[in-house]
Amino acid sequence: MHGRLTCMVCHRRDDNSTKISFPAKSDHLPCAGCHQVQFADKTSSMCLVCHTNPDTGEMKEFPRLENFNAKFDHAKHQGTNCATCHQASGRAGVARSIPSGATAHTTCFSCHSNETSIEMASCSTCHEPGRVSRTSEWSVAYRKSFSHARHVSGKGLGCAACHSVRAGMERGQQVSSPITAMHFAPANALSCGKCHNDRKAFGPDDFGDCKKCHNPKTFKF
Repeated sequence: MHGRLTCMVCHRRDDNSTKISFPAKSDHLPCAGCHQVQFADKTSSMCLVCHTNPDTGEMKEFPRLENFNAKFDHAKHQGTNCATCHQASGRAGVARSIPSGATAHTTCFSCHSNETSIEMASCSTCHEPGRVSRTSEWSVAYRKSFSHARHVSGKGLGCAACHSVRAGMERGQQVSSPITAMHFAPANALSCGKCHNDRKAFGPDDFGDCKKCHNPKTFKF
């Protein structure tokens, strides 16, 4: 029922704060605009939605969101450096982080302030009701001992060397990745063999040390 209302009925962003503020802190407004009768009765079951004790006003801890999805379009951000949003993770530089949760606001608002992007004042610019669908940070490449740190910092490669943006795709499929099975990749496909060809880097015929790419704990044919 609340999904039929516009987000701005309950949520406002009047400044550039990245912290999420919750409604109803002032005389239960704006919620009281529709639920005045329930708020007038402290025995109402509605009070227990937010309060552990309606008499003292003690609040419950806000639960994790399970039906408030986020949407993002890489195609509209191609002019932005990938490292603005994707940072080296704590896994020794192997993976790259993906903004999520409340901390994602900090990342997005670094460019999208109220002054520079007025549409960001509306929650629906990035959010929509529905099941939360998060993009995994665990690519199959990481199970083959791949490291972003060694390829980006060590070799000076940019993201576009291995990834391209596919406009119009669903989240999680908007950015392509090379085929990691370089020994069996089709000849014209973008794979690790693009660079690992015995010229730029060790190639597919260098079987002297399989551990260069494969982790013994997870590797299997």
